[in-house]
Amino acid sequence: MNVFITGSTGFLGGELLVDLSKRKEVDKIFCLVRAESNEKAMVRLKKVFDFHGDFLDVNKIIPIAGDLLKSDFAESLIKDKSLENVNLIVHSAADTSFSPIYDDIVEQINIQGLEKLLKWSQQLKHLETFTYVGTATICGMDIKNRIIKEEESPDENVQHLVKYTQTKMRGELMLPKYLPKEKILIVRPSIIMGDSRPWTPRSYVIMWALAAINLLRLVPINPDAQLDIIPVDYASKGIVALLFAKRNHLVYHISSGAASATTPFKATKAIEHYFPHRPEFNFVGRELIREVKLWARKKLNGHSILKNYREHLNYWDDIFDDATDLRILMGGLEPYLDFIELGQVFDNSKLLQDTNIGPPEPAHEYMKRSAHFLDKIDIFEAALAP
Repeated sequence: MNVFITGSTGFLGGELLVDLSKRKEVDKIFCLVRAESNEKAMVRLKKVFDFHGDFLDVNKIIPIAGDLLKSDFAESLIKDKSLENVNLIVHSAADTSFSPIYDDIVEQINIQGLEKLLKWSQQLKHLETFTYVGTATICGMDIKNRIIKEEESPDENVQHLVKYTQTKMRGELMLPKYLPKEKILIVRPSIIMGDSRPWTPRSYVIMWALAAINLLRLVPINPDAQLDIIPVDYASKGIVALLFAKRNHLVYHISSGAASATTPFKATKAIEHYFPHRPEFNFVGRELIREVKLWARKKLNGHSILKNYREHLNYWDDIFDDATDLRILMGGLEPYLDFIELGQVFDNSKLLQDTNIGPPEPAHEYMKRSAHFLDKIDIFEAALAP
């Protein structure tokens, strides 16, 4: 089997590439990499394998220098004769930014880039499966505090918190316009955070939100909101298992499910003892976000309820050299708090039934092995480009 993968140098894509490279069923993996040449693309791929000391088989891993944003992207793939025998496409590349300032690039990569890839895939005579790596959060913000099944999405009428989830929903709707349903596999990971293995995560994507909460210690969120979080190694393991399984469905959640879901309280409880010199975690109502922003501007009313948390305010005075830092932090963190408040958990019974991977370890368990990485994250840089 010959595989073509996008996003192979990314957080999830890197794990998928390494896991696929270990499958005997796979002959060659063509890796789309943004680079000026195939030689420079291979340098980036080597870093993916070197990160955790995995073996790179140069006869199996084939770099393809290219860019989803280029207008002639589809044509360049069609002209490449080495790609004519691709059987499996794994499209994991995406712009996952939550910030509205990146909405245009999110649209270009997640919609226009996908369309170019689909146009090329139509030309492949030996294509068996086009795997679209979406997100379970395409269900939008209208469904709250319950378990959500795959068939509830996509729904064009739901509202979205961010452009990213809206484009991933539209991407799913595009697929059958280009390919027959029997050639489509849609996998929807839930929130991917960290790695369950006791080593440095390939990326700190999303972990920065936990690091920010860990720094603040006064958290304007419901501590008991249900959270569907999985580690990147489980996400990759689930997707790869489905690629080679006898599938009974078109769409699968790769998620914690109810059995392995966590909560903000459980997650913070798991890491707090690693940082004994910080105040205890205290969860407050979302209405205090406005008060926090006023404190950062030095405009807090003397009668504000925030004054009741003097230990935390003194702590903020110590850790924030400039109150603007807190405003930046809250600006980047707020969309994540909005997602947490939705209380969404994604049913994973189809995944468990059609593979033998079993349920994931709950985040409040595996994060104990990752807590010491939190202080290595540049929280403010992440807040500016969440």
